[in-house]
Order: sequence, then structure tokens, then C-alpha cells
Amino acid sequence: MGPLLPLCIVESHPWVTTVSVVPALDRWIGEGNIACRDELYGIIKELTAYRRFNHALEVSLWMTNKRRLRMAPFDVALRLKLIFKIFGLEEVEKYFNKIPENLKSYHGYLALLNCYTVAKSVDKAESIMQKARDLGYATKPIWYNLMMKLHYQLGNREKLADLLVEMEGNSIPYDDFTHSVCLSACAMASDAVGMDKIVNNMESTPQVVVHWRTYVIAAEGYLRMGLIDKCLMIVKKLEEQLPKTKKKSILFVFLFRLCAEARKKDELYQIWNLFKREGVVVNKVYSGMLRSLEKFDDIEGMEKVFQEWESGALFFDFRIPNFLIDAYCRDGHLEKAEALITKGISRGGEPLVTTWCHLAGGYLKKNQVPEAVEALKKAISAKCPLLRIYGLEKKNQDWRDRQPLL
Repeated sequence: MGPLLPLCIVESHPWVTTVSVVPALDRWIGEGNIACRDELYGIIKELTAYRRFNHALEVSLWMTNKRRLRMAPFDVALRLKLIFKIFGLEEVEKYFNKIPENLKSYHGYLALLNCYTVAKSVDKAESIMQKARDLGYATKPIWYNLMMKLHYQLGNREKLADLLVEMEGNSIPYDDFTHSVCLSACAMASDAVGMDKIVNNMESTPQVVVHWRTYVIAAEGYLRMGLIDKCLMIVKKLEEQLPKTKKKSILFVFLFRLCAEARKKDELYQIWNLFKREGVVVNKVYSGMLRSLEKFDDIEGMEKVFQEWESGALFFDFRIPNFLIDAYCRDGHLEKAEALITKGISRGGEPLVTTWCHLAGGYLKKNQVPEAVEALKKAISAKCPLLRIYGLEKKNQDWRDRQPLL
């Protein structure tokens, strides 16, 4: 990416979006550096990821106004997206209406349709979709996906079905997003037959790579309808995706949750054993397993998982034992809860607000009111994890000063 990106991000505090980045860009160019279009697009993408939409729009305008880079249809689409984020739909329409027709093209109309669907402006979205049809732009799934998502969110299943028929009539193939929207709609309507049809379509379209999150939507839908066997069938497909999944830890957590909600403890442990073969300690995976075992009231299993985590953890993160502490307190094992908290503190861990709340609840169940009051006092004085992360625990610092960052 080069030195320009760090310059923009470092010199402007991430939580201050009112300070312009243009002087930093001008200074960088003044030092003899050259900014190419692709590099500037990379900066805009990075700033957008940081939710610094004002700065991203500044860079986009700087490209064409100061660097005299010829404006392209992609720039129009980019600016429409940023203007919508910053100023809203009215300013998007004003900007779009000022753009020469040759710059609107495919990307511009698609960006405008996206703005209308996000804003749930049905009539305007329908109008732009028809315009896209007339211009010959609506030949790819993305146009239909945007409209289907809008109608799904508004509960218009008939409109969604009409769009699917239109796609089939125009030989426009479903993509992964099409599948996910349709599955969500079927789940909401408890339409098991429709869900079966979509799953079969996924399986019979080898050219479409089905993301594991789409399979999760299907599994959750079947679970919601009480179709446990079909849910477990999808779980097996998800297991098969584990070796080729980049964000494997997140998929493990989803699998744990699905098995727990399906009340399939044996399957839960089978997937847990798959994770243990990875030979790594990932806190979110241990949290997911403990949360799932808690649904079975399997304290013995939770203790074993916690011990495995403890043996490989680099530091004592109270978010992990918190599940076990909660289980102890609910089951009346206050001595074990107290001992675990003491152990965590001795290892440098800081109990969370919820840690003390769990303990207070346990005391109240035993009618130990003074102890419950003391635990609640500790909960009030406990530091918030987010404040610790961003270094805001000092009394003279207000979280509101950094609200955009949080």
C-alpha cells in the first residue's frame, strides 16, 4: 500500500472525524510522492472499514478535484455510498441527479438501488429496478438480491417469490446471497418445503460456492421448525467445510450452538474433539463450548473444558471461567465459585461486572444478603473491559470523548 495509508490513519486520530485529511494528503504529495488511483482506492476502502466515511469521501473528492484523475462510474458509485452514510438519502438523490448520464451507468444505478433498499424506500427502489431492467443492467443476481432482501425485511414474501420467478425466466442463476435470503424468508414463514427446495438448489448448483454461513441459516431454520434431523444433516455438511474454512474458530462456535439448541450432547462433544485436534487455544471457541455445555447443566463437562483452557492459556481471562462461575452459583456451589474467583485474581485476572453479579445471585438464593450486597459493591467498582482496552479507566477521561471509536 505504501506510506500514504499510515499517514492518513496515524496523523488523524481515529475517533476524530472533523479534522480534514486533505492537508496530510497535500503535504505527502508536496514531499515528492506519487498517488496512483489504485492506492487511493485502497485508502478509501481502509478508511471506510474504520467507519471514517467523511475522510473517505474527502479522499475521493481530492482524487478528481486536486489530482485531476478522470472521474469514472466506479467513483460515482463510491461517493453515493459514502454520501448516504454521512448525509442520508436526500443528498444522495441530489448528487445522483447532477451526474452526467454517461457516468451513472451500471455502477451508479446499482449504488442508488442499494441506498434505496437500505433505506427501505420501496417505491423508489422499484422504480430504479425497472430503470435497470430497461437499460439492460439487471442481468446479474446482485440486482435481484438487493430487492429480495428489501422485501424479506418487510415481510413481502409474494414479491420475493415473483423476483425468483423473474430470475428463472431470465436465466439468471442464484448465487450464495440469493440462497441465504430465500432461506431466511422460508425460516421466518416456517416453510419447510421451500427450505428443502433452496437447499436442493444449493446442492445441485456446483458452480456456486456455498458459504458456510448460508448453511448455518439453513440449520437454524430447520431448528426453528423443530426439524432436528434436517438440522443435523446440515451440521454434517458444515463439519465437512471445516478443513477449507478460513475463520474456522467462528464456525466451531456456530456448530457448538446448533448442537446445544438441538439438544444433541454427543454430537457436541464430537465436534469439540475435532477442535481439540487443532492443538490451539482460542478463547472464543472455549467460550462457545462452555456456553453450550451450560445449556445441558453439564458442570462436570464445563470443569474439564475449563481445565483444558487453563493449562494452555497465556493469561487468565475471566470471560472464560465466567460461564463456570455462573453455573456454580445457579446450582448452589458457592464455595467453588468463590475459590475460582480467588484463583483467577491470584493469577492476575480481573473479575468482570458479571462475575460479581453471578456471585451476588448465588448468595441471594442462599439468603446470604450481606454477602450479596458486598458482591454487588464489587460489581459497581469493577472496570468495564471496553474501558480497559481503550485505556479510559482514568477518572479524568470520559468515554463520551471517544464515542465514535467505541
